[in-house]
Amino acid sequence: MILRLSLFLFMLFSAAGSIAADKVVLVTLDGLRWQELFTGIDETLLNSLEFTKSAETLNRDFWDDAPEKRAQKLMPFMHGTVFKQGAFVGDLRHGSCAEVSNRKNFSYPGYSEILTGLVDHSITSNDKVPNANKNFMELLVDNAEKDKRFHAAAFTSWDVFPAILNVDRSGLYVNAFGPLEVIASDSERRIQEFYFDTPRPWTNVRNDVFTHRYALEYLEREQPDVLFISYGETDDFAHDGKYHEYIWAANRTDRFIGEVWATLQRLDAYRDNTTLFITTDHGRGQLPLESWQHHSPTAPEHVEQDSLLRYAQGIAGEEAVWMAAIGPDINTRGEIITPNGCLTSNRIAATLLHTLGIDFRTLNPNMGAPLREFLR
Repeated sequence: MILRLSLFLFMLFSAAGSIAADKVVLVTLDGLRWQELFTGIDETLLNSLEFTKSAETLNRDFWDDAPEKRAQKLMPFMHGTVFKQGAFVGDLRHGSCAEVSNRKNFSYPGYSEILTGLVDHSITSNDKVPNANKNFMELLVDNAEKDKRFHAAAFTSWDVFPAILNVDRSGLYVNAFGPLEVIASDSERRIQEFYFDTPRPWTNVRNDVFTHRYALEYLEREQPDVLFISYGETDDFAHDGKYHEYIWAANRTDRFIGEVWATLQRLDAYRDNTTLFITTDHGRGQLPLESWQHHSPTAPEHVEQDSLLRYAQGIAGEEAVWMAAIGPDINTRGEIITPNGCLTSNRIAATLLHTLGIDFRTLNPNMGAPLREFLR
């Protein structure tokens, strides 16, 4: 009798699933190609006089004849920790496929898809138009029970995120591109001073180091339930045709993500209690050589950006993205093979809700379903 009762209880709790995470950190690297993530520095681009400066330094720091070793040199935290202790998808060499569903393959629709779980074909530009769709953080805050107040925040390098997250409607705390409005510590004051003293390479994307440092300060002090960090340098250096800077940005951001994970493991509120999910908003071209700089819609009617018109028919590979995750609810299977079709970005939001123990259908049943391949 005791044996039967024990077996029943085991089956009951197994069927219910083990929901352990109470926190979520979502990280994005804008436009980082799967090729660099999984095979490291590209030999053709490394040897390009047009796109690469300091080739000797890049070769010394990141080159190896074996693609896997090149990848590990470029992004050691992703390969040494996330891929070994969690799950990942997107290495097309192995039949591991992930892609965006929106067919536009640039940033606003990509981030909207990730954050809302929806594909909205009315989003046709990167203009700062307030998003009509509620993101999963806003839904958490709006639908929280009286005894459970969800605290969510976002730190982003790109200045369009207040529109993507519709801060006027959502009320979410979003620090994007600019300095902090309120200084809460001596550390933040020093970071702010460096911010104003540092040259700004772009008019609407700040250096990722400030996004990173502001986010870490906030994480330690405020300890939100959900934190979204979006790094942007990889995409903008690629658009500038500076492959060397793109590579250094990828390596630097890998270190930043490692620092985020180390902070989560150091803080009692997050240790062994947090899902870290990492992805990108779109891919970018592979062939011809110059197309690595770009990404664009795959249908002409979706083009409202003059800079993309010459690629109005799309660029091969731009829809390809990647995803990786680590945490108590994440499967430790490593690479996910996808024989039945690509995993899609519109399923990320529901996956993160699932790790918090929330059925996405109670918040928005139109979201893409959770990525079961990632879950225990």
